Amino acid sequence: MDKLEQLRIFLRVAHAQSFTVAAEQLRLPRASVSLAVQQLEKHFGARLLARTTRSVQLTQEGQSLLVGAQRLTDDWQEMQHQFLGDATAISGRLVVSVPSRVARRLLIPALPDFLAQHPSVQLELSSSDRSVDLLREGVDCALRVGALPDSSLMSRPLGTWQMVHCASPAYAAQYGLAQEPEELDKHRMVAYASPTTGQIAPWEWLENGICQQRPLPAAVTVNHVESYIACALAGLGLIQVPHFDVAHHLHSGALLSCMPKHPAPSLPVQWVYPHRQQLARRAQVFMRWAKTL
Repeated sequence: MDKLEQLRIFLRVAHAQSFTVAAEQLRLPRASVSLAVQQLEKHFGARLLARTTRSVQLTQEGQSLLVGAQRLTDDWQEMQHQFLGDATAISGRLVVSVPSRVARRLLIPALPDFLAQHPSVQLELSSSDRSVDLLREGVDCALRVGALPDSSLMSRPLGTWQMVHCASPAYAAQYGLAQEPEELDKHRMVAYASPTTGQIAPWEWLENGICQQRPLPAAVTVNHVESYIACALAGLGLIQVPHFDVAHHLHSGALLSCMPKHPAPSLPVQWVYPHRQQLARRAQVFMRWAKTL
């Protein structure tokens, strides 16, 4: 039995948390499944699975092997499709990370189309506002908004998001709606702290094409965009947010646009992915598809 087949068996046992169930799923004798895992453990010189009479759990070494083994077997399966079957087919496990509201508003509603085109892809979608560690968490590609910090990650630009300043009618009734920067002295904002760094974003606007910024007082600080928008709807202050996030609230009148002549600078949007010579084709196809949304 070759090492690739042993890895497939190891993965099935790890996911099923049972040698018996894995053997049934693979239609192999239980002894063959057990032997394959033992041979892998001997090859790597480490125990991969902790066995008890009731359960099978990954050891720390097994957890480390899991991500690489999954990627290797997926890539092999995809290569077989490319050379032995339909050259346009993609398959295997694809792990994608996007901000939560992007998943909810843009990506998930369109996913039936992608999965109908590529039914052999098993998509794992992580939706979080935090900046995930792609290598440690086994993520194929992630959507990042804003300027990228220096890193070893590769990037693929998607475009920019238009920003809008806005507030609720209740806030406007109490404080008015700022139209010009000099009116900001009598206003307050909802503070947004980066979930990664904790740094609070300053109030920004464009003046003659140059980005200006200043601090504004804030009664509340949040670190999640949905909470940020909810605070604005509750009349707690001004916010600056991508237009797509609040377009429905602006249309309904639940939020009102302010400083329309002085919007915040647009935010760059890009896919990032680990620096690998051969990015899996399923990830490339997914990123190209997402650019059409």
